[in-house]
Amino acid sequence: MPTEPEPAMSEVDDFLDEMLSKQVAAERAIHEGDVEPRLAIWSRNDPVTLFGAAVPVRSGWPEVSRTFHWVASRFSESVDYRFEVVAAGASGDLAYTIGFEHNTVRVNGEMTTYTLRATHVYRREDGEWRIVHRHGDPVPEDQEPRVNP
Repeated sequence: MPTEPEPAMSEVDDFLDEMLSKQVAAERAIHEGDVEPRLAIWSRNDPVTLFGAAVPVRSGWPEVSRTFHWVASRFSESVDYRFEVVAAGASGDLAYTIGFEHNTVRVNGEMTTYTLRATHVYRREDGEWRIVHRHGDPVPEDQEPRVNP
């Protein structure tokens, strides 16, 4: 009996397959104090921007990378980092993800658990996806981090 052919992966699936595991590994690393994996997946080509949960707006690679070093210096002992993708898209050389980052980690010496809403924008450069924008902020207290209400 003939089998049905496997459906072709979509552009979004291809993007997520290539990028998501690298990004999760980089986030786990920065929450252990290691900034290098995060630096490796970000573009060095402006425009790059950061709207961080704990920092004002940063624009341009020198400012963004300095901020990442500062962020890494605050974190250690991440015991549970998960990125819950709510939505993703990819078309040509641009892509995005929207989701929740759940983390239990030591911040400035104190163990804490939190959830951030996180949006990332990616640009394909020389055949590889690079992050060019991140916006992370705490989930408002009157909202639950969930996909379907």
